[in-house]
Amino acid sequence: MNIFEKINSLAKRRGFIYPGSEIYGGLGGFYDFGPLGAELKFNIKQAWWRDVVQARDDVVGLSASIIMNPKVWEASGHVSGFSDALVECPKCHKRFKVDELKKKEKRFICAGCGGLFENKGRQFNLMFKTFIGSAEDSASLAYLRPETAGGIFVNFKNVLDTMRVKIPFGIAQIGKAFRNEINPRDYVFRMREFEQMELEYFVKPGEDEKYFEEWLRQRLEWYRSIGLKNIRTHEQKKEERAHYSKRTVDIEYKFPFGWQEIEGVANRGDFDLKSHAKVSGKDFSYFDEETKERFIPHVIEPSAGVERIVLALLCEAYEEENERVVLKLHPKLTSYKIAVFPLLANKSKLVELARRVYNNLRKDWVCAWDDRGNIGKRYRAQDEIGTPYCLTIDFDSLGKEDVTVRDRDTMRQERIKIKDLKDYLSKLL
Repeated sequence: MNIFEKINSLAKRRGFIYPGSEIYGGLGGFYDFGPLGAELKFNIKQAWWRDVVQARDDVVGLSASIIMNPKVWEASGHVSGFSDALVECPKCHKRFKVDELKKKEKRFICAGCGGLFENKGRQFNLMFKTFIGSAEDSASLAYLRPETAGGIFVNFKNVLDTMRVKIPFGIAQIGKAFRNEINPRDYVFRMREFEQMELEYFVKPGEDEKYFEEWLRQRLEWYRSIGLKNIRTHEQKKEERAHYSKRTVDIEYKFPFGWQEIEGVANRGDFDLKSHAKVSGKDFSYFDEETKERFIPHVIEPSAGVERIVLALLCEAYEEENERVVLKLHPKLTSYKIAVFPLLANKSKLVELARRVYNNLRKDWVCAWDDRGNIGKRYRAQDEIGTPYCLTIDFDSLGKEDVTVRDRDTMRQERIKIKDLKDYLSKLL
């Protein structure tokens, strides 16, 4: 079993990630996040929101609708241009993106069965269609959003008028996006339903490159701060960039299946606000009170995929040491911060004291309770899900009012007075 298969197995076995609709055979490109996966995702989003929005004076948040007026996607270019070239192998009848297949003497080699065939492919729009109301006709056609940025752009004037923000400023959003991928692959890396963390940072024309470099630097620092080391940047060539992009740099992580993007930082220029102004007839210009200038702001967009970050963190944190598997996740991201064990589950005084400690600590941190099996197996189980600290209440605890605190990474144990636990753990966490 290779490392990627081991990570997939751990994620399913320990409640991080489940195949979507598994009891009915699953559904390609869709996954469910179990109790520990949901906590991990929440902690990633919370860390991003805290650093990108709450810790700054120049960024505000937004939560826009998933389904919007279809004219939003007409103005953004998604209706006419958000597509991939689709080909079908005549041998195995599987469908693939043209750019995923290798060419041999001007013929495609199918990634599924190795068959050779010639096919220029047909354009396939990646947006999911739906209908509003009871009738399913062109008048009621709508789309599930393919990105969260659209909701930010259409609310640009609302935020400008209600929040008294001044250029440069940003609008951030975390939310679901949907893309009808031809060939979802690599576990949760490429899915049809996923979450994005996006920021649209509005700047004065001519200052866009300066802010682009600044946001790229900050985003790289953020990934390092949450424990991702195997990262690099990739400057997209003109033919690789989206239609709206003046410049895009991908932040890539080295997965077991190769270097892949986890976030893109794009200079979108003034494309979006100009397009929505043209289609809607609304004025999207900004008036600078200091310089008395009126202009269409340019936009810098850092856009990250939550599930891709989850997968990168699991790959980075997974380690095999002697007879244990451990997830060395950053403590601020772990599903549980602390696990509390009574040494023996059948001794009421131990359980009573352990419950008191557990109930006190869970007011401040997400804690796990475990009284099953021997203490060694409990340690191993918590190591495997990444819990940084395990607290054991034993017979000495009854008289001394202290507990054993075990560190996940070093496995070092220390006796700490119960009354000092919160201060002690606060410094560590």
